[in-house]
Formats: sequence, structure tokens, C-alpha cells
Amino acid sequence: MPSRLVIAAAALAFVLLAALAAWWGTRAPLVPAVGARMAPLVRTLQFSARVATASRVEVGSTLTGRVLRVAATEGAQVKAGEVLVQLESEELRAALAQTQASERQAAARLAGLRSTGRSAAQANVAQSESVLVAAQAELQRTMDLVAQGFLSEARLDEVRRAVAVAQAQLDGARAQRAANAEPGTDVAQAQAQLALASAARAAAESRLGEAVITAPADARVLSRMVEPGQIVQPGRALLALALAGPLQLVAQVDERYLAQLQPGQTAGVLADAYPTQRFTSRVLSIAPLVDAQRGAIEVKFSLPQPLPPFLREDMTVSVEVETARREQALVVPADALRGDESTGPRVWLARDGRVEARQVRLGLRTLDAIEILDGLSPGELVLIGPAPQPGQRVRADPAAGIPARASKGSKDDPGGAMSNAMGR
Repeated sequence: MPSRLVIAAAALAFVLLAALAAWWGTRAPLVPAVGARMAPLVRTLQFSARVATASRVEVGSTLTGRVLRVAATEGAQVKAGEVLVQLESEELRAALAQTQASERQAAARLAGLRSTGRSAAQANVAQSESVLVAAQAELQRTMDLVAQGFLSEARLDEVRRAVAVAQAQLDGARAQRAANAEPGTDVAQAQAQLALASAARAAAESRLGEAVITAPADARVLSRMVEPGQIVQPGRALLALALAGPLQLVAQVDERYLAQLQPGQTAGVLADAYPTQRFTSRVLSIAPLVDAQRGAIEVKFSLPQPLPPFLREDMTVSVEVETARREQALVVPADALRGDESTGPRVWLARDGRVEARQVRLGLRTLDAIEILDGLSPGELVLIGPAPQPGQRVRADPAAGIPARASKGSKDDPGGAMSNAMGR
């Protein structure tokens, strides 16, 4: 008898378990869901930027020489024309003295041609003219005596040669006088030699001046890369200067987000070293070219005045640019969006205990939230995560969809949590 009772109890338990399994197999699955609701939605971009002046230059030497003195120190403010680095210049001074002497010599020669040279040339012309007149008179007398038979023809030939020599001397004296005149060749040559000597002197003065390296404008010394005694050569940077001007932020932003950026947008800035001192900047300019190697575009930001005192050149800061805002939008979580290019964007709803696919039109998108422009009404339950296919039974669990987003907003306001989503 007891054995029959045990068998009956076992059979009853088996039947109950089978019934429970059958009921559990036909029970609709429980899927997390979020109610679509109106809430503010903000889209931002976050990236790193560095602090920089509008203009930065590297100062170097145009000569090869040894450094005599370095007057600039890192962090110092310098004025335009202030001496930064001085090279040894004894050899350059000697070269300048030599060119100055050559210039004085050329100038003296030109002055001599214009004064005593011209007087001597004029006197030589007068003397040659008198000699020619005397030779011509002698020729006339000789011709008369030869005609009378007192002198031979040989004597006449000698006198004629003397006249020719006197004429040639006169022509030479006149040519010398013309050369010593202002447009003459000797004066022109002397002027050219003087100009050449003056140019050499100017070049020597310029090289001597290049031995002293000065600040091109008011600036701040960022780095010093030279010390006294070093041999420097042209093309090597000796000092890095930040020219006086407003500081700005420079960032390299992925070109995929170019459409979201435009001048005038506000941005929050935060330095890692000063996490409690957040300040605001604005998009100043967007570069017209994209860096082909990095696929990035340079974006510059203006800084507020007065500047935060902790900012330093080349400091890295975090920038968050607000690229779009909706004061009130119908929002759902980003992971509620389903569909592909063939079906278009859709969401799955829990409607009358079954999954319903709904075509929607999208608006503003962030990493965590999407604006629904059409196809959905506030309060409708949108399924998130894995869910049965449309038409199948489902049970929506609104409470399961809240905690995943509560960390970004108020724990009592899941819609507000979605409004704080940031795009990157």
C-alpha cells in the first residue's frame, strides 16, 4: 500500500512539472523597454586641443660662427630689436675695415680724376696744340726752302713726320681730357669701382650686424637651444619665440565631424591639471584644407578675456563643443533603433502583447539618444536590446530600461538622462 502511494505521488509531481514546463514554454518573453518622451537633447563633440599663440617663430643665425653671449632666458618677455644672441665678430670687423679702406681709395681716385686729373689733361692738350702749331709753321718754312733749292726732300720728310707726331699727341691729349670729363670712360670706371667698394662695405656691415641676433617683434621666449661657446650654422633654430598676440586653442578634429562644426559655436574647456576651473571659448575658424595623412581638420578657438591665469603655451586641454540643441524633442535610446538600408530606420514597440515594427523619421542623433521626428508618439513603449521578431508575443519591462541610462542624468528622470548624451 505505501508503495502505491509513492508511485501515485511521483506521477502527480511529474504531471505538474510537465504542465509547468508547458506553461513556461508558451509564456511571452520579458524585454526591456523605454517610453518615448519629450525631453531636451544636446549633441556635443569632445576632443583635445592645445594652447598656442597666433604666431610662433624659430630664430636662428644666417652665419656660421661661435656664440659669444646668450641674452635670452626661457619664459622671458622680449621687445622688438632686443638682443637675444651675439656671435664672435672680430673677423667680421676686420673684413669691414678692409672694405672701408677700399671704398676710401676708390673715392679718392674718383676725386683725383675730377680735380687734378682734369687740370693735367687740359694742360697737356694746350701743350700739344702749341707743339702742333710750331710743327706746322716749321713745315711751311721747310717747303719754301725746298722749293728754292736750299733744303733737300729728305729734310721735308722729317718735318712732315714731326707734324704727324704733334697731331697724334694732340689727339691723345684731347682723348685723355674727354676721358677725365664727367661722362668720360675713366670717370665712369672710377665711379664703378667706388660703387663696387661701397657695396662690399655694405655687405660687410650687414654680415657684422647678423652676428647680433635680435627679437623680430615683441615676444616671449619659449625655449632656448643654444649656449655660449657653441658653433652655430645657418638653418639651425637657436630660440623659439611666441610673438605677442592673443592665445588661442588649436585642435585636430576628425573630418567626419566637419558638418557639425561652424564658427561661433560655444565650447566648454577644461584643463586636466585644473579640473574645477572650467571656462568657455568659441570656434574661431575652421581650416580650408584637410590633412590627408591624418584625415583631420584644424579648428581654432578664441579664448575669453581676461585669460585664465593657469594657461600655458602648448598646454593640452579638453574641449566640448555644443553642435546642436533641441529644447524639447521626442527622444528614444540609440540602441532602440533597428533596420537597415533596405528597410529604413525602424523601432520595435510592445503593442497589445506583441512586437510591432514602426517606421520612423530621425532627427538629431547623439551616441546615446535619437530624436524621432515622425512615426512615434510620446508614451509608447520602445523595445531595446534583443527582442522577438515583429508579430511574436512579448512582455515589455519599462523598469529594466531605466537603470542603464540613469548614471548620466537624474535617477528619477530617465528622459533627462538621454538628453545629456554626448557625441564624439
